[in-house]
Amino acid sequence: MTREMFTEHYFAHVHEFMATARAEEPVFLTRSVNGVPTWVVTRYDDVRALLTDDRLSKDSPRLVELLTEKLIAAGREPKLNNLFGKHMLNSDPPDHTRLRLLLAKGFTARRVALLRPFTEQLTENLLTALATADGPVDVVDGFSVALPAMVISELLGVPPEDRHEFQAWTGALLSGDPVQYVPADLAINAYMSNLIAQKSATPGDDLLSAMTKASEEGDRLSTDEVLAMALLLLVAGHETTANLISSGIRRLLTTPGLAEQLLADPAPVVEEMLRVDTPVMLGTSRFTTVDVQVGGVTIPAGEIVALSVGSANHDEERFADSAEFDLDRGARGHIAFGHGLHHCLGAPLARLEAEVALTAFARQFPEARLAVPVEQLPHRHAAIMNGHSEMPVVLGARAVVTNS
Repeated sequence: MTREMFTEHYFAHVHEFMATARAEEPVFLTRSVNGVPTWVVTRYDDVRALLTDDRLSKDSPRLVELLTEKLIAAGREPKLNNLFGKHMLNSDPPDHTRLRLLLAKGFTARRVALLRPFTEQLTENLLTALATADGPVDVVDGFSVALPAMVISELLGVPPEDRHEFQAWTGALLSGDPVQYVPADLAINAYMSNLIAQKSATPGDDLLSAMTKASEEGDRLSTDEVLAMALLLLVAGHETTANLISSGIRRLLTTPGLAEQLLADPAPVVEEMLRVDTPVMLGTSRFTTVDVQVGGVTIPAGEIVALSVGSANHDEERFADSAEFDLDRGARGHIAFGHGLHHCLGAPLARLEAEVALTAFARQFPEARLAVPVEQLPHRHAAIMNGHSEMPVVLGARAVVTNS
């Protein structure tokens, strides 16, 4: 039996869908938006184990080959986008080790810490702009997306005035729909290729410039690798954090007392937000290199697998009363950022942005409320993501905040 996903009802009720799957069919077959048969794994123990199982591969050339074969078999146009290029998320060791080492210098604790003043000032500017608007404001576009998009632009060296353009492209790339992602892929490929050429000719003090000359023991990134890695960072660097911030705002506006808890100690609140509203519902594509038995099901070799970290973080066997927001559970056990060698390199930056954004919002707008019932908030239709596409909020009076 094939379970149908990626419908309007699925996106609006994803956790109910996954809860039913965990109970009835924890490993099931579905079809992705582009028609490719995909096995979905939903339970915490299974997902966590498979995240470190080398029988599941992320090798880009073979993954592209398999996906192309399956698209043709499904009667679809065999077109993939550059997110399937050779970057560290689409690599196995030793390639993954090499690519991650070359990039890790850009995500040191020191470099992330240096972004805090910029993030705080940008947050202040965005909240000031929201406060001057009349009537309800959309905190998704005006704040939740804008902030991480501008931060990753600053880190990479992408002109911030191009934010809306690449935001539209990355949203289309993540839709899973070839009608949307093919033209977006062409546009963002041309844009990033041009920008990389500029950085190579005239390097600046930014990560993209550093990537063009990155070396580790004499090794370097090829031009194609720089392009693939830059695209990965651009997408992952703002799409996921945008979902976290918008879901966090929804939690603040619908959970009595949560704002006070956040202001008292933001770290555990953000961790529980990551667990209960995991920004990424499905991990990126892997494929089986041999037959793999999981959850009483044998997934044959050569099959595409999606590990649902969002479902795993709601597994009642791991997190009792998993739908409840509970700061006492010690949510560090969540796998919102993955697990093992593909654990998200940008996790410290995402945590920093969420803490800065949410604490500033809670402090400055204590009277804020949703402008529509929570069940009417539209959900993003991005195949692997979990978040809202729009969130109208009545801000209320802005609190006077002093530094003393």
